[in-house]
Amino acid sequence: MQQYLNGLKFILENGVDKPNRTGVDTRGVFGLQMRYNLGDGFPAVTTKKLAFNTMKAELLWFISGSSDVRELQKNGCHIWDANAEADYWKPKARFEGDLGRVYGVQWRHWQKPDLPNRQAGGGEVDQLANLIENIKKAKADPTISSARRLILTAWNPGELDQMALPPCHMFYQFYVEGETLSLQMYQRSCDMFLGVPFNIASSSLLLSLIAQVTGLIPKDFVHALGDAHIYHNHFDAVGEQLTRTPHQLPKLWLNPKIKDINQFTMDDIKLVDYEYDPPIKAAMAV
Repeated sequence: MQQYLNGLKFILENGVDKPNRTGVDTRGVFGLQMRYNLGDGFPAVTTKKLAFNTMKAELLWFISGSSDVRELQKNGCHIWDANAEADYWKPKARFEGDLGRVYGVQWRHWQKPDLPNRQAGGGEVDQLANLIENIKKAKADPTISSARRLILTAWNPGELDQMALPPCHMFYQFYVEGETLSLQMYQRSCDMFLGVPFNIASSSLLLSLIAQVTGLIPKDFVHALGDAHIYHNHFDAVGEQLTRTPHQLPKLWLNPKIKDINQFTMDDIKLVDYEYDPPIKAAMAV
């Protein structure tokens, strides 16, 4: 995870200070790329504690296709609570706890346009199910046209106003190479101290889950960061983290019996031999 720490240092030393919608200024740069080989271990930050259970609860919630924050709370995850209660969102919520057409809804229930010339008309696209089937096909035949179209996206321009928060980690492209599977994820807005370690782990876990159910070996997670920034009120926390030396990466354990992406539970996903430094607290800008 040294490259993540190098990114923090680079932003502190070279970033531009800017205001933003939260009212807390940031220092940031535009356009970074980091690559993590999962063969070296699972990329969980070790210079502070990663909230691994919170992260996997959120990812399983995405996979379920839910927009209900109460479903997320059942697994002890409360990172979306502030968004669900935000004054700008609550008048739009369809029910108590609704977050609108956020990540998992777009992954599993993308709405087709209801055009007059469509025979079937309207309907939904289960992007995740289609992705997994196309990865299996690309594994069998790398020459098929869908091999370069292994895409999962949450950025739906027609529904941004129906989301409690427009997606930050918005575009995923998978890549089959022999018996391996890699993933590049584009993230438009990157809270380097609080959010990015979480996003690295979440995307790496998604890669690992999909690799298992498609019979492939997870290889590289490539993280393409757009607006990569550090909030000014995180400077001291970042400075403390940069004094720490990374530990050896942990290993990811997945229940080998699970072959269906919809069947994973919290108990089927574990981090093994995770050594980390104490947490460093910082406030989240909403």
